[in-house]
Amino acid sequence: MENNSEILKEISSPADLKKLDYEQIEILCQEIRNRIIDATSQNGGHVGPNLGVVELTVALHLAFDTPQDSFFWDVSHQGYVHKLLTGRNDERFEKIRQSNGLSGFLSREESKHDAFGAGHAGTALSAALGRCIARDLNQKDEHVVAVAGDAAFTCGITLEALNNIASSTKRFILILNDNEWSIAKNVGAFSKYFNELITNPAYTRLHKDAESFLTQVPGGPSLMKFLSKAKRDTKELIAPSSIFEKLGIRYLGPIDGHDVQSLVRFFEFAKTSDEPIVLHLLTQKGKGFPVALEEPEKWHGSGPFDKQTGQSKPSSPTSPPKYQDVFGECLSKLAAENENIVGITAAMPSGTGLDALHKAIPERFFDVGIAEEHAVLLAAGMATGGKLPVCAIYSTFLQRAYDPIIHDVCLQNLPVTFCLDRAGLSPNDGPTHHGLFDISYLRCIPNGIIMQPKDEDELQDMMATGITSGSPSFVRYPRGEGVGVKRKDKPVPLEIGKAEILREGTTCSIWAIGDFVQTALHIADHLLEKYGIKISVVNARFIKPLDEENLLKHAESHQYIVTLEDNVLMGGFGSSILEVFEKNNTTTAVKRFGWPDQFIEHGNSVHELRSKVGLDQESLTKSIEAFLLIEDQLSAPIFA
Repeated sequence: MENNSEILKEISSPADLKKLDYEQIEILCQEIRNRIIDATSQNGGHVGPNLGVVELTVALHLAFDTPQDSFFWDVSHQGYVHKLLTGRNDERFEKIRQSNGLSGFLSREESKHDAFGAGHAGTALSAALGRCIARDLNQKDEHVVAVAGDAAFTCGITLEALNNIASSTKRFILILNDNEWSIAKNVGAFSKYFNELITNPAYTRLHKDAESFLTQVPGGPSLMKFLSKAKRDTKELIAPSSIFEKLGIRYLGPIDGHDVQSLVRFFEFAKTSDEPIVLHLLTQKGKGFPVALEEPEKWHGSGPFDKQTGQSKPSSPTSPPKYQDVFGECLSKLAAENENIVGITAAMPSGTGLDALHKAIPERFFDVGIAEEHAVLLAAGMATGGKLPVCAIYSTFLQRAYDPIIHDVCLQNLPVTFCLDRAGLSPNDGPTHHGLFDISYLRCIPNGIIMQPKDEDELQDMMATGITSGSPSFVRYPRGEGVGVKRKDKPVPLEIGKAEILREGTTCSIWAIGDFVQTALHIADHLLEKYGIKISVVNARFIKPLDEENLLKHAESHQYIVTLEDNVLMGGFGSSILEVFEKNNTTTAVKRFGWPDQFIEHGNSVHELRSKVGLDQESLTKSIEAFLLIEDQLSAPIFA
């Protein structure tokens, strides 16, 4: 696919876009698609969502004027087209989602055209309504547009915003980008409702004001012919009694989301509306790239691929399995042995690996859509009925369900097991997706058991531990491949609160969790080889409850304790060790290593991002040497 972007390269701002005629616009749309496919084939990214909103985005910038007008994109992973049209079609786009490249989401720091940063679904309507209210209070007249996919309407936040729009402002423009997909196929009553809006023959009437307006604007009569044809073909154009109108929001649709001229006219009409309005657009996720149209779920987010065939760039045939795949396989086996085990996900069946359970035992698989809060409460209800729910939710998304975790699961001490994929870094996605806070936000909740495995075999054991514990349990593990260890055929529940002492030494004891256990072992090897120092290495396994017995023993027999964790330091694993020492009047020196009190940017790899804050193996080794006073050659305390 050639990247002949002759028109696109002349677009440095939306003002340049407005100089083009519609024949040039059509060419530009194809150039944009080529540009997106070229970049994502090298770096991966959100291919399907962006290919589906090319005409929609172009039309928005033709009808509105950013940054004076504001666009609020739900999730904002479909913002690549917007970036290309707002001065970011440069080398940074070549490196999108990579170090020194553009973010894969919108960012207020990145451009004045990005009115609101986002990375989680369901935020657009509330944020846009807030901007509208601020505009009204400031007595300004700019336009505010919320762009939300149909999947956003599975989010409780979206419905809460809908309930407030008509009572809060007279001018609110909502673009409903309906492609029937979020990441997986959309589920639930709202998905069915939007489908009925498209096909229900009861909706046949044109709004007289829309008809009057369209017959008066240039090109309006030809548009009316199109609308009449759409009316004949679908038996429905505008739904006068839709749920939106019952909430005080005028509804227009369905509208061809790939016809730029029609979209511009509808957007111009929306600008004249004296009441909140929703335009229901029909788009194709992955339009212009046949393989993405065939497999929308796969192409929602992709790694690098061959842009001619769509084949993923090959990985090593000897690569260890991914943690998410180990999770899915293990849960399916455990569920086959115990009929009370059920799996719940929030629109991430393949991303979490829970699709394995869907294939094996579909009646015990539940996808609730993008509704993490509901997922947790659903699990709590199931647990009261004797079931053993396993919630597979990314660490960053579980934040959205914090209240039900505290109030409904842990307060009632219900046996719900939470499996937190993407704990730690999600390097290409950046700060909205890094799972660096879960230890801190979970550790303070009574009744919870928090675990992190050192490898994929221990992940299986921890899943069995959580399911059989009878208490709320949280198992956190990183994105990507495991260590490559041999897994047992049948997982074995661990003794709750008991650490695994991997090496016994003197002077210093490193207490580590997760993949930092391997780092600790390498550091121990280095210190032994270089200085002859034999240090202890402990796989803590349990963040809560801590193995206080062995921790206090090591505090007595070692001069130094080091902690390693893939979480922010504030309130994290290392903090829990300090709390134990304070409680027991222990004065052993402690050095904690974890993430600083800041949001971490996106980057090429986990290693690169860790190295920037001193958490790579080489930096940690030097820091531990300094802590042990090796660099000052004070050998007496070291070799004592």
